[in-house]
Amino acid sequence: MKDLNRIKVVLVEKKRTNKWLAEQLGKDPATISKWCTNTSQPDLATLLQVANLLEVDVKDLLNSSREEEFKIVRV
Repeated sequence: MKDLNRIKVVLVEKKRTNKWLAEQLGKDPATISKWCTNTSQPDLATLLQVANLLEVDVKDLLNSSREEEFKIVRV
């Protein structure tokens, strides 16, 4: 399965933990862990909340499928 989000990467960049994010959102830490491992995905409203909490654009939390398209074209 392709990684759809970059939540784990952005948490590290912002020096925040899964536990911190879970507390801020009122979610179970296991849910945050699933998002960070791309086992499941947050809904759009929650993704926007995550972006606000981490002070990033929501686009920074998503892996672009366009990068894959460009790699295919360049080869």
